[in-house]
Amino acid sequence: MTGTVALIPARSGSKGVPAKNIRPLGGRPLLAWTIAAALRSASIDRVIVSTDSEEYAELALDHGAEVPFLRPAELASDHSRDVEFILHALDWLIKNEGVEPELLVHLRPTTPFRSPTDLDAAVDLMRTATSETNQTPSAVRSVHEMSTTAYKCMEIDGGLLRQVGAPTTALDRANDPRQDFPVTYLANGYVDVLSTAFVRATGLLHGDRVVPFLTPLALEVDTEADFELLQRHFDLHPELADQLFG
Repeated sequence: MTGTVALIPARSGSKGVPAKNIRPLGGRPLLAWTIAAALRSASIDRVIVSTDSEEYAELALDHGAEVPFLRPAELASDHSRDVEFILHALDWLIKNEGVEPELLVHLRPTTPFRSPTDLDAAVDLMRTATSETNQTPSAVRSVHEMSTTAYKCMEIDGGLLRQVGAPTTALDRANDPRQDFPVTYLANGYVDVLSTAFVRATGLLHGDRVVPFLTPLALEVDTEADFELLQRHFDLHPELADQLFG
């Protein structure tokens, strides 16, 4: 095994936000933002885009990424799992180049505002961190602190509200100050660093020895409203483009 490869998934056919991976943001396709951050990372040796679309592939090439293969359509549906396209990429590299990277940096185009130095820090964390059992981490995964603790969340059970994880439908505990609950975190698409050896051995991406990489609130695209928020954020911070494309 050798090196660190950024793998950027960019399938076509998005339903919630049509063609979201190539929709313009700040005058550039959304995909280009993630490619630019990966190319500027000192810790990433190659930047590969996995897509099922010839159009997306051409755009990725124009912005400096490699697109050595097209992803099969059956691995680019709404129900496809991340591990499927990652294993497809690893299999292609072994079959056609005879090598596999030691680490994969999984970067989703739907989280466009990244610092290349953060990507370096995440890769470094994967290489140096140990868990409480002094074992090599199975993965590094980016998270940000939730605005309110998940312990205040509720579900509907038999037509009644229940605090998640609580034994009864009494909700008074949920009224306690948030400071009385543990801080909880939400995984985001900023950066995941994966061990190729672990993925091969288990068929899992993250496993049970995942080291957190803390980020500020990460703006992500799942809806049209999300995209409008991204554009407003860019309008307020046009220097973001200079940091990646300047």
